Amino acid sequence: MTSADLLRIAVPNKGSLSEPASQMLREAGYRQRSDSKELVLADPDNGVEFFFLRPRDIAIYVGSGRLEVGITGEDLLLDSGAEAAVILRLGFAGSTFRFAALAGTATRLQDLSGKRIASAYPGLLERYLGEHGISAQVIKLDGAVETAVRLGVADAIADVVETGTTLRNAGLEVFGEPLLTSEAVLIRGVGTEPNPQVEQLVRRLQGVLIARQYVLMDYDVSDDLLEKAVAVTPGFESPTVSPLRTAGWSAVRSMVPRKDTNRIMDELWDIGARAILVTDIHACRL
Repeated sequence: MTSADLLRIAVPNKGSLSEPASQMLREAGYRQRSDSKELVLADPDNGVEFFFLRPRDIAIYVGSGRLEVGITGEDLLLDSGAEAAVILRLGFAGSTFRFAALAGTATRLQDLSGKRIASAYPGLLERYLGEHGISAQVIKLDGAVETAVRLGVADAIADVVETGTTLRNAGLEVFGEPLLTSEAVLIRGVGTEPNPQVEQLVRRLQGVLIARQYVLMDYDVSDDLLEKAVAVTPGFESPTVSPLRTAGWSAVRSMVPRKDTNRIMDELWDIGARAILVTDIHACRL
């Protein structure tokens, strides 16, 4: 396989997206770099080539068609204005964007009309304001924007909010509805042709997502209690039921949500199931 045949994938080079993205790709069976200074890594066994880029630049490369797919934040995609679209949500690097201002100066979106709003995500902010018919001046700042109001650069800010502690320390209060709830996403250029390599990548990443959300549960139960037990563990499609050597007993295997593991084990025990075992799923295709 030549370099021209490899699927080119953009991966964050640094920041909060970098390690989770690389870990997910490792779990999907792809080779990942061992040296953070590597900016290009070929994985010919899987037919792909990875380009490690600034997270903010990934949507631009993918939207322009220079790279086929990429992993970035949904916030960065929207802020870039690139011709790229989400094809899979990846479930990590979650963030929420909110407005904040000095206490008592703004309590709703309409209060921002004619005001100055500072943000490190001007594209995302301008799009949101336009969709809601709010005319305001957007001040573009790089990095932290919490001090913009105190220094007189802006009347309010739009920024990522986690606990709100940093904003409160700056004398600001969050108000209004979130502009966006974002997470890491797999993106592809708008209008690109179907590609079997991209479809394979999506299937592998979906397999990782499911493996992280589910576990395998095995247990033994008497046949007279079987229907009641499998009602508790219906599985992803249907549980596997096998007769045991001891007459009147069956072994059951089923996928169950990881977060509900202990509750389900308690319910099965109360029903009469025994030898209840839980096993991690490392990869799957469903």
